[in-house]
Amino acid sequence: MLTLIKNATVINEGISKVCDVLIENEKILKVEKAGDIKTKVDITIDADGLWLLPGIIDDQVHFREPGMTHKGDIYSESRAAAAGGVTSFMEMPNTNPSTTSIELINQKNEIAAKNSLVNYSFFLGATNDNIDEIKNIDPNEIAGVKMFLGSSTGNLLVDNNLSIKNILANSPVIVAAHCEDDTIINENFAEYKSKFGDNIPIKYHAAIRSENACYTSSSNAVRIAKETGGRLHVFHLSTEKELSLFSNKPLAEKKITAEVCVHHLWFNDTDYEKYGTKIKWNPAIKKESDRLALIQALKDGKIDIVATDHAPHTIEEKDNIYTNAPSGGLMVQHSLLVMLELAKQNYFLAVDVVKWMCHNPAELYKIGLRGYIRENYFADLVLVNPNTETLVKKENLLYKCGWSPLEGTKFSNKIHTTFVNGKIVFDNGKIIENEAGKKLKFNR
Repeated sequence: MLTLIKNATVINEGISKVCDVLIENEKILKVEKAGDIKTKVDITIDADGLWLLPGIIDDQVHFREPGMTHKGDIYSESRAAAAGGVTSFMEMPNTNPSTTSIELINQKNEIAAKNSLVNYSFFLGATNDNIDEIKNIDPNEIAGVKMFLGSSTGNLLVDNNLSIKNILANSPVIVAAHCEDDTIINENFAEYKSKFGDNIPIKYHAAIRSENACYTSSSNAVRIAKETGGRLHVFHLSTEKELSLFSNKPLAEKKITAEVCVHHLWFNDTDYEKYGTKIKWNPAIKKESDRLALIQALKDGKIDIVATDHAPHTIEEKDNIYTNAPSGGLMVQHSLLVMLELAKQNYFLAVDVVKWMCHNPAELYKIGLRGYIRENYFADLVLVNPNTETLVKKENLLYKCGWSPLEGTKFSNKIHTTFVNGKIVFDNGKIIENEAGKKLKFNR
């Protein structure tokens, strides 16, 4: 099967130029100047006026399967991902049961092989006592180890420095950490609960899960990573203060890296009044000065990746008083649109978005033949219409739980077509059912 995408504005590796891209089966066969590919093809897509980007690689999602599939599952959320131009995801271990063994990783892979529309991989959850499982990881098969240093579900809390040191010293893959200090959070929570009871105003969420709670935990993790020489990746930075912990050296030279999520780049603490618990995340959305500092840190090279931390909850679960409303929200269908909107607002460039959401995840995790528009690479691609708006509304949401904190938001761009391994999986607002998704492989 030969597919020709012609006259596309290819945004890739720091430049934008009009090209033709020839796909043969799963891979990109040729990338040439527009008009230069004369091969007879089976499908021709005229992409005049459209942008062609590599597919987004999201290194942090929670698709809730197994055990919490009333919120979301691999089938539903992978289709929402495809509608957002996300062609690969890495899923977190706080399911039920928690994914703390290689056997449980294999069970998730079996589910995804049947049900995922896009490419997939899964993190192994670290505990205080599963170091033998971590040591036995095949680094070519598993994305990384997730270490929860703040509260989590099940037995996933790693709550002592000896365990952190052991994990970082022995893991054969990247150790990604959620960094919040529980002692500080619990003290803050007790203070606000004494004032307000269970119905704490949501605007105090950032004071409870404070800058100090984040920095105390992340600085400790960075210190131990330096002591052990471990490969640490800090998830979802939310504060300006934490940025001092990270280097702007080239990504290939770093052993300590960082990620930021789209909601920490889009919202600030003044938005709690409008959105309430719909934007209750851990770590919390903080000040506008933090948001701007995170954007600058991306531009400076201190933060390496932009992801979503996509975490479905039903609207009934979220629409509760503070102490009963779970943290987490839905972003995977709109993460690329958020970032392109910020680019249109002149915070950065579209080529930067591609670097942070496509190139850098592929490089950081050493994902084979993905993350770029290059000959012989897998054809994970997304066409974006920069001249058509997208209004987020319930009717066009693909999340199983059927809501989004972005409802009512109008974006300047529209996801037009998404390809996974050369197959069209989303086109002009419709999911195209294809057995397209593959298990990600890592060249380590």
